[in-house]
Amino acid sequence: MLLHLESFGAAISSLNAVHLTDTVIHRSKRMMLDTLGVGLLGTSTAVFSKALQYSQFFKSVERSSVWGGSGMTLPPQYAAFVNGIAVHSMDFDDTWHPATHPSGAVLPALLALSETLPTQPSGLDLLLAFNAGIEVQGRLMRFSKEAHNIPRRFHPPAVVGVMGSAAASAKLLALSPAQCVHSLAIAASSAGAPMANAATQTKPLHTGNAARRGLEAAKLALLGLEGSQAILDLESGFGVFYSDYSPSELPGTNVGCGGGFRWVLEEQDVAIKRFPAHLGMHWVVDAALAARAKLGASGEPDLCKVQKVVLRVPPSRYIDCPFPAMEHQARHSFQFNACSALLDNQVSVNSFSGPQIDRPALRELLAKVRVENPQDNHPSFDKMYCEVTVEMEHGESVTARCNTFYGHWRKPLSQEDLVGKFEANASTVLSQEAVERVVDVIGNIEKCPDCTVLRSYLQMSRPTTHLFREHHG
Repeated sequence: MLLHLESFGAAISSLNAVHLTDTVIHRSKRMMLDTLGVGLLGTSTAVFSKALQYSQFFKSVERSSVWGGSGMTLPPQYAAFVNGIAVHSMDFDDTWHPATHPSGAVLPALLALSETLPTQPSGLDLLLAFNAGIEVQGRLMRFSKEAHNIPRRFHPPAVVGVMGSAAASAKLLALSPAQCVHSLAIAASSAGAPMANAATQTKPLHTGNAARRGLEAAKLALLGLEGSQAILDLESGFGVFYSDYSPSELPGTNVGCGGGFRWVLEEQDVAIKRFPAHLGMHWVVDAALAARAKLGASGEPDLCKVQKVVLRVPPSRYIDCPFPAMEHQARHSFQFNACSALLDNQVSVNSFSGPQIDRPALRELLAKVRVENPQDNHPSFDKMYCEVTVEMEHGESVTARCNTFYGHWRKPLSQEDLVGKFEANASTVLSQEAVERVVDVIGNIEKCPDCTVLRSYLQMSRPTTHLFREHHG
């Protein structure tokens, strides 16, 4: 009997450029550009600074670039680690369905690995390996109905992200089917991180560790290390993460023999965030902005006269945070994001700074918020909605509802807005020339003869830019 992991190893090894469709190429290039942008912005955070300081203790002959750091390098697994942390440090990276952040564990590992190979991989090689890593995550998430909901026990990038990093790294290393199998088996022993560390500085480490450990798993498999080939079949294997685990094979990739292979990304796009917070906050913010517009139809609304704010959202403990005290809590608070949108008519990168979180007007409004969990509001990024009702002292009441926010896979960002997001994020670190070149390289990555050209552009920092910047949110 063919074990499920063997089908994954065979598929990863046999994937080639002919399998890449126009839709998959288009979507994955958008994911890559967005990931680089949020990662570059993330190098301004305290968690990135601490991880970088730690990683600089380690030395090796092989060196890979730290994004945004002019000439700074680390051992490749630690470059993957810190760059992965940067990507998720502000919760600004892409989100998929079933729920995970697919790109942050994969792209940092691939770019770090690409700099160490004896023959520089092409852009098409990078694109194919990236999609192998995304595909494996998508397939694994579909082994469970529980995984379709907002996570409750394990943070998905730490569960499937490390497997995606291992698959992508194995593909870029051109490992054999058996070696791909063992890459995933080894990576599985580094999988898993509890949701209790959400809304803390440790959460971004889940993505950084996934990138690092997946890369290490592929390198260990290359050296001949082996793991259990039944890791995807057993309840004591990958099944430990889901109560309703039901694995299946990855369809064959032999196009000529009717293998029936079809990318998950072909059928399910990702969501691209407009501001740095948990995805659920985007429904709340759009509903709150719509409610504010109704209040201000005849002028600027007087929010001092708000009597009560009601949020109707799906049940989820870790994003129900009434009075956030710090940046990472604020990024995971329905209440904070709704009140910020009502007060400022926007939510942006600066909304999560200490002075914004601590301002009296916000704290006063937070005290007036009530949260309701309607039975028909399911904790799924594909099904949830948000309603915001604002009741004023003189009796006026307005309600607005968001079923699909702008940036969701059902309402994707325009290419212009996606590039605009990248430029805004990347320009905080890179020179204008570097920003433009990264946009051009990613936009034509399938034609690029050497993907490591990105290395120099990702380190062309602005004169005033330096690592160890502290984000005092």
